Amino acid sequence: MRNVWWLCVAVSLLDQVMLAWSQLASPPLPVLPIPSATQLKWQRREIIMFLHFGMNTFTDSEWGTGYESPSSFNPTNLDANQWVGAAADIGVSLVILTAKHHDGFCLWPSTYTDHTVEKSPWKGGKGDIVREFVDAAKARGVDVGLYLSPWDRHERSYGQDLQYNEFYIAQLQELLTRYGSISEIWFDGAKGADAANMTYYFNDWFSMVKLLQNSINIFSDAGPDVRWVGDESGFAGSTSWSPINRTMLTIGNESIVNYLNKGDPRGTDWVPPECDVSIRPGWFWHKPEAPKSVSKLLEIYYKSVGRNCVLLLNVPPNSTGLLSETDVKRLKEFHSAIYTIFSNNLIKGSKVKASSQRGGQRGGFSAENVLNDDELSYWAPEDTDRASWIEMKLSDNGVISFNVIRIQEAIWMGQRIKNHEVYADGKVVGQGTTVGYKRLHRLGKIIQARSVRIRITKSRGVPLLSSVGLHLDPFAASSNCI
Repeated sequence: MRNVWWLCVAVSLLDQVMLAWSQLASPPLPVLPIPSATQLKWQRREIIMFLHFGMNTFTDSEWGTGYESPSSFNPTNLDANQWVGAAADIGVSLVILTAKHHDGFCLWPSTYTDHTVEKSPWKGGKGDIVREFVDAAKARGVDVGLYLSPWDRHERSYGQDLQYNEFYIAQLQELLTRYGSISEIWFDGAKGADAANMTYYFNDWFSMVKLLQNSINIFSDAGPDVRWVGDESGFAGSTSWSPINRTMLTIGNESIVNYLNKGDPRGTDWVPPECDVSIRPGWFWHKPEAPKSVSKLLEIYYKSVGRNCVLLLNVPPNSTGLLSETDVKRLKEFHSAIYTIFSNNLIKGSKVKASSQRGGQRGGFSAENVLNDDELSYWAPEDTDRASWIEMKLSDNGVISFNVIRIQEAIWMGQRIKNHEVYADGKVVGQGTTVGYKRLHRLGKIIQARSVRIRITKSRGVPLLSSVGLHLDPFAASSNCI
């Protein structure tokens, strides 16, 4: 009898558990478009690094002529491990190298041209910078990307559509088959006014790239995976959508830069923006130049990563083949400043409440999810909630002092928020449009408050917040307000 009684109890408990599970609310449908797994991985990197290095480094140029002698190229102390180490030391997980710039000089021994390191005095013509770069990155667990300039001022077939496109795709195949996994390939439409009339077969190139590297992200003005933000200052628009309509984009078309900068809430394609900017005034190393200040780099960070972008920061190696000590020092200072600001979330442990919760208390979409550091969990209000808000309040009724507000959406379910406001003890202290992967509001002064409320005033479907934070930025000038 006792065994029967325990069996009945067990069955009853199991029924209760199953009932509880059956009452869990289903997640909302994603709002299309949504990112691919490789796009999501790219977005989480936040900061990646560009290395502009080549013939221009030795001729003190930005755009070479294509007529430079390979004998000019001789980095006497080149150390790709130092490049990658400087990136890895500040948490950068992807570094992109200019394998060939507009002058056509190749940093690898290409079979299809003699304008390469093979004809230079560096290592007696036996060197391969792309190989050393890739090997150094692999040793540090850093992913690699490559830039292969479509404009080639050295190649004789340039201007002959079929012949040059065949030449270009041959070099593309070399880079994507010799050096293992490549995480990002970088294309642009740059060319001078005096360049020959040339049609680039981008669709053919992109198809070949995806065939040879199926997990790669392709960057260009038009994506298909990552788009240019429309400027080289490192600033995204204050409204910044990842969705865009690729049918409206043409590589090299300067009339679309405003569209690229803002994105499109009605866009059918997920093509998030990348902000490219150099740590120095030029893209290549020039001896008289100095790196940007920490305060300027922080401004760029807030207006790139803090506006739903990835920051691509160029740090050019010098003519000895090393990153300059001043640049490496500035990178460390920049990284230290970011850590100082964001390593402490001032609302950790706060009491969190919301206007509603999808599925009620057992729905699994609790307001507390925004504080748990799990990107896959999120707060979701009820579908009928037209005035969604979430509020954080210190449990001991203490006061929070902050000047940075961080808001993040669960973008793997689509980008949704169109407008939002932030209140401190009932007063508006911040407002904006889009959020996306990350939105940072850097306030003009330090705010002291017992509670902070984020109100979503307009959204594509129900808003889904994955993370919220309040931070104190000691480097912020009192007049600087974002």
